[in-house]
This record gives sequence, structure tokens and C-alpha cells, in this order.
Amino acid sequence: MSSAAGPTELDGAWWPRSRDLPSELSALADVLDPLWGRITRIAVAPRHWPTLPPQIFVNGHVVKVGWFTSELDPHGITLLSYTAGRWDLLVIPPETGASSAARLMAAASADTGPPTTATALMTAERARHARGARAVEGRSGGALSSHGRNQQRAVGT
Repeated sequence: MSSAAGPTELDGAWWPRSRDLPSELSALADVLDPLWGRITRIAVAPRHWPTLPPQIFVNGHVVKVGWFTSELDPHGITLLSYTAGRWDLLVIPPETGASSAARLMAAASADTGPPTTATALMTAERARHARGARAVEGRSGGALSSHGRNQQRAVGT
């Protein structure tokens, strides 16, 4: 992992169910390991994960988990495999709503348009959500309370 490499093109997206990284990574790797070939390493950015395991067990073998604070996009995860090579995935926060998650998964998997980073996709989705919230507030004459807006921001949608 080199920060000199610049932005990494995404290969897809992952929408975990919780912030329990050890169990979420195990579930992801259990599915991908037989499809992509033996996964050997996983790299994560620690910002959004309360617990970082040094390794996980996947289909009878150990997969080393590393964390990088500056070399890896904070909204991404990298998986390395013997046969598929490197896979960079957008990590969609577990608290994301289904419609936002669907847009993010489609954008991260799209083969059209210029390559983009995980952070760029997350920033664009947050801006889209903010524009939509302002439009709803404007149409309703301010009926949405400030408490509701703060709750929305608190969960990252």
C-alpha cells in the first residue's frame, strides 16, 4: 500500500450490517474466498471501526488484517487474493438507508465514467441527501424540525 499510488479505482462495494469488523469481515471473506481465490490479506482504514482484529479465520485458513491511517481511503477496504489480485471496495456505512446504499453500490460497480474514490462517492451521496433534505424542507414550509435534521446527520445519511 503506497500513498504515492494516488486514488484507487473501485472494484465494487460492501454494505456490512454492523460496525463489528471481526464478524463482518469473516462473513465477507467467507463468501468471496471461494469466488476470488484464497484471500490472503485485508486492509482497512480504522476510522470507522471500533475493533480491529489482527487476523480472521476464513474457510479453514488465517487471513491477516492490516490497518492504514493515511495510505487507504477511509471509506474503503482492500482485499488481496492469490488469483484475483487486489480488490478495492467502497464500504457503505451500516446505518445507510437502502436507497442510498443501492446508489452507492451501483456507482462503485459502474464501468462507465471516470474512476472515482470511495470518499468521493460518499461525499457526493451526502451532498445529494443534503440537497434532498433542503428541497423537502423548502416545499413543506419548514415543517421538518431541526431535531429531525440533526438526527439525520447523526446517523450519517
